[in-house]
Amino acid sequence: MSLLLVRHGETALNATRVLQPADTPLSARGIAQAEAIARRLGPGRDGTRAAAIVSSDLPRALRTAQAIAAATGLPIATTPLLHERNFGALRGRPYDTLAFNPLTMRDAPPGGESGDAFEQRVALAFAHIVQLRGELAGDLIVVSHGLVIGRMLACHVSLPEGWAAPAHMGNTSLSIVDAAPPHLAALLNCTRHLADAISDDERALAGG
Repeated sequence: MSLLLVRHGETALNATRVLQPADTPLSARGIAQAEAIARRLGPGRDGTRAAAIVSSDLPRALRTAQAIAAATGLPIATTPLLHERNFGALRGRPYDTLAFNPLTMRDAPPGGESGDAFEQRVALAFAHIVQLRGELAGDLIVVSHGLVIGRMLACHVSLPEGWAAPAHMGNTSLSIVDAAPPHLAALLNCTRHLADAISDDERALAGG
């Protein structure tokens, strides 16, 4: 059985490369992307046998999870362990105006989360979703954020020979990981469900 890792749909602040406040909603384009991944994960699609959804409760992730729930009829549980890294006072700042890369900074920004604290939380989140999957009779859909999924893939997932963790995590990208150790990936960062009109924008901010 598998963990189906889904990044949330696009927001206006993703597209304009701004670090996002916690209450940032999906844009109209992001809602269309959420509906597209929902159709992909619907009954009988892609060979998935999903039994439940767990999501970050931040609006951009939860709205994506709700679209999937509407298509699948599955229940949603939420956990703050799946929140995006907290950038504190940097939220609302344009990424390209900063003299440093906040996505890789180790220190905690004022009111925010350090790199070490974030990585420890992601480790707890990964252990949590593995445990949840073990309580189910099918796959678990996990809806979260770019930096969270990226860290899971880099630190907690085994990649087949020749594969590399993606540098850009696409909006509503799907990654499929074996729930049993060594958590081998079968699919990474796939957005083939997005038609041209709502395709992932590789210039958009892929985290934060």
